[in-house]
Amino acid sequence: MDARLQRRVQRYGWDLASNDYDPLWQEQLAPARTGMLALASLAPGEQVLDLACGTGLVTLDAARAVGPLGSVLGTDISGQMVEVARRRSAGLELSNVSFQRMDAETLDLPDASFDVVLCALGLMYLPDAQRGVREWLRVLKPGGRVAIAVWGKRVNCGWSPVFPIVDAEVESDVCPLFFSLGEPDALAQLCRDVGFRHVEQQRIATILCYPDAEAACDAAFVGGPVALAWSRFDDEARARARARYKHAIEPWRRTQGYRIPGEFVIVGASK
Repeated sequence: MDARLQRRVQRYGWDLASNDYDPLWQEQLAPARTGMLALASLAPGEQVLDLACGTGLVTLDAARAVGPLGSVLGTDISGQMVEVARRRSAGLELSNVSFQRMDAETLDLPDASFDVVLCALGLMYLPDAQRGVREWLRVLKPGGRVAIAVWGKRVNCGWSPVFPIVDAEVESDVCPLFFSLGEPDALAQLCRDVGFRHVEQQRIATILCYPDAEAACDAAFVGGPVALAWSRFDDEARARARARYKHAIEPWRRTQGYRIPGEFVIVGASK
């Protein structure tokens, strides 16, 4: 897919998913956020950039960690996600956090302006991941740190059939290299290739819990990366896609709902 088109797909897809993302994914993705922030080891007074910030879950935790003498800027390609994040932060009396709509691959920010760059589950969506991470290196101060979380190997993510199921209905190709950074050492090597040092990688097994098949389907189709394609399906296509996804996740059906395996890869490094 052309890079400009891929960015448009991401922007408008996440605009559509913005109101459904938190109820469908906030709890499921908590281990990735927690692990990434632990690896980042934020300190009071630091200047932090949170890329692909979505609804601001990581951004606000980071703002609390760096305190009133620090600051956090959250950016996302989706304007609607940024608006949700702004609304969330408005009532929390945090004076050290702000949000902007911005492409994580081309940052309108000065060199060496942040102590820490964070990106939780956003790098997989960039048309050129190496270009993006090189930009992140550019905006870090000497000695600054990066912490990145991505999904793990496809075989370890039981929800992954959503992509071929959607592609069977429409040529979406929403993120063709989505799981490639989850392969052994792939993300760590990418960081080394662009010039980061002291690279540390962790792999976290997790379980995505859903009360029933409909909730699992909503998370897969409505609140995630295929939301734009899903919005264009007619009723028959949606019924087919849901039936195929329910069949794909049947091995993880339990008495109390579904327990679908997942995996995250988290990398920390320094400039």
